[in-house]
Order: sequence, then C-alpha cells, then structure tokens
Amino acid sequence: MSDANARDFASLKGLSTEDVGYRRSQGQGNNVSLQNSRSYLQIFQENLFTFINAVFIVISVVLFALQRPGDALLVVIVIFGGIIINIYQEIWAKHKLDQIALLSRPKATVRRNGIEQDIDPTEIVLGDILVLRPGDQILVDGHIVGQGHVEVDESLLTGESDLIFKADGAPVFSGSFCASGMACYEAHKVGKETVAYQLMAGARAFRQALTPLQREINVVIRVFMLIACFLWILIAISFLSRSYSFNDVVQRAAVVAGLVPAGLLLAITLAYGLGAVRMLGQDVLIQQANAVESLSHVDVLCLDKTGTLTTNQLTLDEIYPLALGVEQVRSLLGDVAANATAGNRTTEAIAQVCFGQQRRVLAEMPFSSARKWSAIALADATLPGVYVLGAPEVLAETMQMPLDVMHQVEEFAAQGLRVVLFAYSPNIHALKGTDLTLPADLSAIALLCFGDRLRAEAYETLQGFAQAEIEVKIISGDNPQTVRTLAQQVGLDHNVSVISGQELATLDEAQFARAAQTGRIFGRITPQQKAQLILSLRNAGRYVAMIGDGVNDILALKQANLAIAMESGSKATRGVADIVLLKDSFAALPHAFLEGQRIRSGIQDIMKLFMVRVFCITLLIFATAIVTDSFPLENKQSAIVTLVGVGLPTIFIPVWAKPVATSARSMVRSMLHFVIPATLSLTLISLLVYLLFLVSVVLDLPPQLNLSQVDYSTPRSALVTILILGELCLILFLKPPTRAWVGGEPFSGDWRYTLMALVLLGVYILIIAVPPLRDFFELTRLSRNSYLFIGLVAVEWCLILRFIWRSRFLDKFLGVDLT
Repeated sequence: MSDANARDFASLKGLSTEDVGYRRSQGQGNNVSLQNSRSYLQIFQENLFTFINAVFIVISVVLFALQRPGDALLVVIVIFGGIIINIYQEIWAKHKLDQIALLSRPKATVRRNGIEQDIDPTEIVLGDILVLRPGDQILVDGHIVGQGHVEVDESLLTGESDLIFKADGAPVFSGSFCASGMACYEAHKVGKETVAYQLMAGARAFRQALTPLQREINVVIRVFMLIACFLWILIAISFLSRSYSFNDVVQRAAVVAGLVPAGLLLAITLAYGLGAVRMLGQDVLIQQANAVESLSHVDVLCLDKTGTLTTNQLTLDEIYPLALGVEQVRSLLGDVAANATAGNRTTEAIAQVCFGQQRRVLAEMPFSSARKWSAIALADATLPGVYVLGAPEVLAETMQMPLDVMHQVEEFAAQGLRVVLFAYSPNIHALKGTDLTLPADLSAIALLCFGDRLRAEAYETLQGFAQAEIEVKIISGDNPQTVRTLAQQVGLDHNVSVISGQELATLDEAQFARAAQTGRIFGRITPQQKAQLILSLRNAGRYVAMIGDGVNDILALKQANLAIAMESGSKATRGVADIVLLKDSFAALPHAFLEGQRIRSGIQDIMKLFMVRVFCITLLIFATAIVTDSFPLENKQSAIVTLVGVGLPTIFIPVWAKPVATSARSMVRSMLHFVIPATLSLTLISLLVYLLFLVSVVLDLPPQLNLSQVDYSTPRSALVTILILGELCLILFLKPPTRAWVGGEPFSGDWRYTLMALVLLGVYILIIAVPPLRDFFELTRLSRNSYLFIGLVAVEWCLILRFIWRSRFLDKFLGVDLT
C-alpha cells in the first residue's frame, strides 16, 4: 500500500464500540438474511398437500368406511411411509444447505476504533467504514470515502458486464463486487433498505429449480397422472351405468391410483442424497441443489490455468533487463511492489525478492484482467515517472518493441513461464485516476519471468476427465505459448491448436463459434471473451462446466451450466459458484463427474422398471375389460406387484449404479428400446396367463352359478405371479450377469442385481407359503403344476424378449434407431 493511501486508511478511524452498540439498539443494523433453503413449514406443505396424496387419503377413508381396514392400512403405510422418508431427507438437506450457507457466507472487513476487523455481515451497522479489496463483495449500500479507488462489477444487479470506476463520493451498491483497486466505503443503507435486498429477496429465496432430468421425470409422471385420471373417469362411468358395487369401484380406484409412481420421486431423492454425501467425502461442497444433476450432463470442462492447473504461487525466476542494470531494475521493481495499493500475485512475487521504499504516489491504476496491465506514478523514485507492468503483447500495441525482444518473450513463454513487461514513462502526470489509456511515451525496462508450480494431481486429474469422456478446454489470460507448454506438461495433445484473444477479436460471430468448438487452448483471453466462449459452447448444445478462482472468471462462471470455484478463490467467485472445491481439491473433480453420471444411470434404471410396470398394468386394465369385462387386480395384489417388482429394487439400484456417459438423446427416448418391447410382451404373456386360468375357473363353475359369480382370486393370483416373475427377470435384463442375458442393455457382469432378484423371489414365495401373509394380500395358493407352468411361461417370455431386443425388431418395424 502506498504511503499516502496508508495515511488515508489510518485516518479513517470508523465507529467506536459504543457507537456500534447504540446504532444496533436503534435498529440500524444489517440484521436481515435472504432465505437459503425452504422452511420446515414449506417442506411439510409440499410433501403432504399434493393432488395424489389427497386421492390416496380419500381412498383410505372410503376403504375404512367399507370395513376394509387392511386395504386402507396398506395405502397409508405405502404412501405415507414414503412421505415420511421424503420429509426426513429434505430436512436433512435443509440442514446441509444451511451449513453450506454459513460456510460460504462472505465476511465483512470494517474499520472500528482505528483498526481493521473481520465481522459477519449481520454485524454491520449504519455508518460503518468497510474496506474493499479485489474479489470482495459489497455487502451494503454506501459511498466511497478517502483517496482510494476501485473498479466495480455491477452485472449481478444491472446485467451489464462493464467495470465501473468508483472514487471518493461515488455510490456503491450491495450485490456488486470489487474487481480491482482498493478503497473504503461508508454504509449508508443497511438491511431491508439496500438495493440488493429489494431486488433479490424474492429471487434468492429458495426455489425448486428443476434440473433437466427432473423436467423429463415430471413429464412422465404427468402422463401417468393423465392416464390415471382417464381411468378414474371410466370407473366412475362404469359405476353409474353398471351394477358394480361401491366396494369394487373403490378397489379399482385404488389400483389406478397406484399407477402414479409416487415411489419414483422417493428413489430420486435417495439417489441425490447419496450422491451429495459421497461428494462431501471428496471435499466437494454443493451450493445448489441441481449441481448433482448438472454433473451428470457435463460434456465439456473449461478451466483457467492459474489457480486450477497451477497452485497460483508465483515466483520471480528471472529478470531480463532491456534498458537498465539488473540491480537498478530490482530497486525500481521493489518500489512499485511496496507502493501498490491493491497487491496481486505478481506484485507479491516481486516483493519477495525485490525490496523497495515507500514513495509518494501521484496516481495508480490497479491491474485488470480486461486491460492486462497496471500502472503507478511515483514522484520521488530514483527515476520519477509512471511504471507499468503488463502483458508484452498488449503493451506492444502502444509502444515500439524490437523484434528480438518479442522473440525473447516467445522463448520464455515456450518454457511455460509467465512473461510480464516492465515499462517506464518519464511523464509523471501521464497517468490520471479515471484515464484507462497507457502513457504514449513508454519504453521497455525489463522482461520479468514468473514460474507457477503445477498441481501434483493435475496430470492424473485430466486423465480422469478423459475417462469420464469430458472434453477439457483451457481458457487463460496468460500468453498462449505459456498456456500451451503447461497444458502439454499435464498430458494434453502436443499437436493441439492454440488460439489467442487477439485472434478471437478479429473473428465474426460464426467464426468465433467455430473457434470455440474446435479450440482446446485459449490464451491472453479477456473476461468478456471467456464469457463469450462459454456462451458459444452452450449455444452449440454443449453442457458446460467452468472452473475459476478469480474475479476475472465471474462472467464466465455465470454463463456456464455449472459454475465451480476453488475455496482459495475470491469471495465473489465462491458466491456465484454452484460447487466449491474445498481445500482446492482439483483432483476430486473427476470423481464428482463420475458420481453425477452414476446418479443419472441409477435413476434411468429405476425409470425403466417404473415405466414397464405402469404401462403394463394400464394395458392389462384395458385388455381385461375388453376381453372379459373384469378388472385384473385388487388393491393389495397390485401393491405386492409394486413392492416386490419395483419398490424394493429401487432402494438398491441407485446405490449399485455405475457411471455411464450421458447420451445426447433425451432420457425418455433412450429408454424406449428397453421399455416398449418389455411392456408389450409382458402384457401379452400376462393376459394369456390370466385368461387361461380364468377359463379353467369358468369350466369348473357349478351349473347353478352364472358367469357374474366367478371367483377371480385364482386367475388374479396367477397374474400376480407372472407379473412378479417378469419384473424380476427384467432386473436381470437391466444388468445382465452373463452374456446370455444381454438383450436390451449391455453386459454388466454385476451379480448383485441377480442376487437381489433371487432374494425378492424368496420373499414372494414366503408370502405365498405363510397363510396370514397370503390372506392379507388376498392371494390364492395355486398347485405346484400351476406354478411350474407359470415359471416355464416366464422362461419362454425371456427368450422371446431377448430375441426381440437382439434382432432389433422394434427398431426395424418403426424405422428408427432406438438404441
């Protein structure tokens, strides 16, 4: 910090402890907070008061009134048991979100009693003097005081990305952040009076933003709801037009209600919860609920070099003098570093090896990633004048640079060094506080070469991205050759093309979009170009994750589908991120991406089983009504089919799922190859079994009874058996333990699914064998020959279904590729 600025800051004593206490007692504190998660009341309301729950409640009440407490109890246990688990999961998630909010909450730096203090934002009071440094969020509204000046990004409030210069008396608004410079501001509005609170209270309150997967699932569930509503209307009409008892109508309404896959949302919640826990164990902090889902979609990862591939611990490795002696250059560099108001990694590295004195600073322009240079005017230095540190390519646009110097820059850059040009202008008044142009009479003093240590895990991490089939693009503000050299050191292709920001600036929109798609390494990029590259990738249909750590990355982070920040990054960067890598755990990212793909894979498997069950039961309802004028299942029988065939498996499938690369197709279309053949063939086989046993019962019917008095318990029990066997066989087709089961899905070799199916088959056999359980589910014990026959039918169905899949009969029939 310059001597003048140091004196200026010291003169800003700030409030005393007594002043703070008095103002807080007068209600002038910043004691408001924006909601980060749902309240407990919202959680209970959104889980309890849904349309489908209301339907089940009505059905339960009616079943109790009809003196069928077993059926009513089953509905209550199945549905409200899931609700209780869901509420527990969401309360647990709320606690985690609240903890995360505390972890990521920015601190405020204030001057009180003449010294700087770090406090919680809620402790700010009206009239406090707050300190702004690069990357700090502006937490309350106020005005700049003193001699400092900053450049502020107000894009979160205005949507405009241009930096705004702020000096003494200029207003600053909460919700913006400091991009460069250093200054103090006095709090004039706090709490609910601030601009950010008024603009963002509604926007930042928790809202259930649906992820792409959730949107597709919602469509599926709504389709099932429409089917259920249609069937309910038909049941009501049949009750009015035929002699069905009220008890029959309620039973059928309950079966139809079971078509709505309420357990599907529970399974998804469990999958997300499990993923969040696993990623926390990898030091990956989830700040947005949809971050887990986003991870499963990412196909391109953009990252900055500094602080991501490297540790951002710069060292000044070499001074290459161009005009003065090395020692004189060191002395001047030391003065520049000692008097810089807003230090950065470059000036810190200089200060470690070059020692200077406090000088009289006439003007200063802090470093900006957009300008690529910083400048300071020293009045009483050894050589009074303006000193500039900046990118050689940028400074060369305003000064004469010999070709041999530029060749030397390229040589240093090819070694992976960051090259900074140190330049000088004798015109002490050439730099003005609001003038963003370089002095016209600059001359080069020296080239500075900085080294930055690669992260030890960088190579292994990039290989992990390749394993996850995620394309990596490096977008940096450094020299393109420097970036390329470091990229090659961590395993990127040596033949990969390099594109500079200057080249991008000459391209039209179409050419820029092509460059964004084909380029792998981008150097000397401005923050605006970073954001434009991300936006171009998204417009091309790519799902983009961006990793950043500095304020120059914020524009790009806001454009990305998934924003990832390093814990050591600026406060503002962490504030806009969906995910924060604790301990800067860059190596954890490949695990996190694979975890996202694993979650999506598990949910897709669950969806396939649910869709087959729902469509199969629906088709059976229509088929039996048309062919036999009967209803295929009672409420409890439908429940056991759901529980054994789908409900229990969904507990384990998300846990055992393995990562699978995300398909470019929608989730629903990608499942049709499995779902349609399984649904149609299982429906047909089940209907034939049902009809066969129904005919057998009718033939055995005593002469004195008519067809309306047929006992449907035997055909329905046979139908339950074939449906359960079919659903359990689908689990084996879903994850084939051997190549003999390969048909609708690729070979897995995971025997856990097979063992689960065998255990569930044992559960069903136990229910059949134990009379109280069998009676509760209203099942009839069939003969051994009948069970053997149904088992052989199931085997035959498996062979037919495998043939349909392997021959791609449905694809050929429809003339489309469903795989």
